Amino acid sequence: MTYFDHNATTPLSAAAREAWLEAADQFPANPSSPHRLGARAEAALSEAREKLARMLGCEPFDLIWTSGATESNNTVLHHYTRTRPELKEVWVSAIEHPCVLIPAQHYFGSKLRRIPVSHDGVVDLNWIEKQLSKRRPALIAVMAANNETGVIQPWQSVLQLCREWEVAFFCDAAQWIGKLPARSIGQCDWVSGCAHKFGGPKGVGFLKCPSKGAILPLIFGGEQESGRRSGTENVAGVVGMIAALEECEALLSKKAHETRSTWRARFETHLLKRLPGCSIVDIKQPRLWNTVAALMPQADCQQRWVVKLDKAGFAVSTGSACASGKEEASHVLSAMGFAAEESSRMLRFSSGWQTRQEEWDALGDAILQVQGEMATG
Repeated sequence: MTYFDHNATTPLSAAAREAWLEAADQFPANPSSPHRLGARAEAALSEAREKLARMLGCEPFDLIWTSGATESNNTVLHHYTRTRPELKEVWVSAIEHPCVLIPAQHYFGSKLRRIPVSHDGVVDLNWIEKQLSKRRPALIAVMAANNETGVIQPWQSVLQLCREWEVAFFCDAAQWIGKLPARSIGQCDWVSGCAHKFGGPKGVGFLKCPSKGAILPLIFGGEQESGRRSGTENVAGVVGMIAALEECEALLSKKAHETRSTWRARFETHLLKRLPGCSIVDIKQPRLWNTVAALMPQADCQQRWVVKLDKAGFAVSTGSACASGKEEASHVLSAMGFAAEESSRMLRFSSGWQTRQEEWDALGDAILQVQGEMATG
């Protein structure tokens, strides 16, 4: 099976696996325990924290270890609803991942405003600037790169606006980190990330927090992470995560992503030329080098494409839910102005660092073969 669903989760990298196994053997103790084994586990966490801080461009104490981006994102929103009872508003981009949008709606209700995006899937900076001249929210949340389309968001510009208007900025960087250089993103007040999006173990992530001010924990019951997150830290998972990210950063420093971007572009060009009725979402926008969001020719349901490509040996995903014959439009494409019928034809192909050019080419051939089968059957 050739895997083209890396934006959902990535296979564990060899570097992460080796680091995880070694850490599991060397650091079996609870980092909070007072004995030497506990101290060694705590030292491993501290070393990992320092490494991640250097990669992000922040201070080690700014970082909290979590179970992943979902917990990190919920922590940020929970913090603001509990620490700001006089809260005015929270602004969240309309294309955020559900683990931001759903808790934002839960916590803030009518105080939540969704930042619109263009038809190209880019957050509307003019809207943000205009609205900031009228009122100031407690928090603005804009992701670094979209998980469905791969479109890179102008988070640096949003950060600058937030600095000018003294508004906290929160950036979900789950799709950015490990695919593009992490260094400058640590400038944001809040940044979330998770290991399994870049070859690390599942069940571990981090939250970069503001350097000043107390953080109200989402999870209570202990004093781990300087009282900011209760629960015994996943030492082996953290060590594996850092090993995976270091491997990705090394590839990025060698510009390996630029070569892989040309492989994706070749796939898109051939697909558009050979498959009538197909289009690529946001093909002219800066996107992650590994992501293609394609609107396929009309079929009963995009799940039909997924099933047939699976039988052909390729694991891909859809851009919206499709179950029991009922299609639910992608909230991302809906925010971009696509009709429900269009979003029901979306497939997402997302590669990884180990994906080869020949596999992109083979995927294109398999798509044509499936299209032929559906046309005749």
